[in-house]
Amino acid sequence: MTPLELFGDLQNLPWVAELRRSRWAYPLVNTGHIAGLALLFGAIVPLDLRLLGLWRSVRLTELARVLLPVAVAGFAIAVVMGALLFAVRAEKYASLPLFQLKMILIVCALANALVLHFSTAWARAGAGTDAAPAWRLRLAAVLSIGLWSSVIICGRMLGYMD
Repeated sequence: MTPLELFGDLQNLPWVAELRRSRWAYPLVNTGHIAGLALLFGAIVPLDLRLLGLWRSVRLTELARVLLPVAVAGFAIAVVMGALLFAVRAEKYASLPLFQLKMILIVCALANALVLHFSTAWARAGAGTDAAPAWRLRLAAVLSIGLWSSVIICGRMLGYMD
């Protein structure tokens, strides 16, 4: 069985067909996906801006302690709701280059976040408050904002593909 056949089976499951037909469930799932993205992006951008040199009087570790769990929760919500949205038109979305690009961008954004999180430069930057962040941290912050913005743009554009 090919992946496209599997996606066809997925979108034809009774509960997925019901989600597709529902007047309320699909819009609520879509709203949940957007809420997850808002939490994710809304938490990541302030961290990235801090890495770019804003709010130097605020310790990075303190900001991260508050915002990282919000970002993780937002990502989890976005993934679950996004999987439900995908299931409704799995064959179509899987074959769209724009959807494939979105998935690649998500993997790149996650890789950037993990490398940043486990970086020794991150640990050093978190200890101080007024030093300019290392160039690697500033680069990671710019990449983060660019990658997550691109993910959002791709996702919004998918809504207009027919």
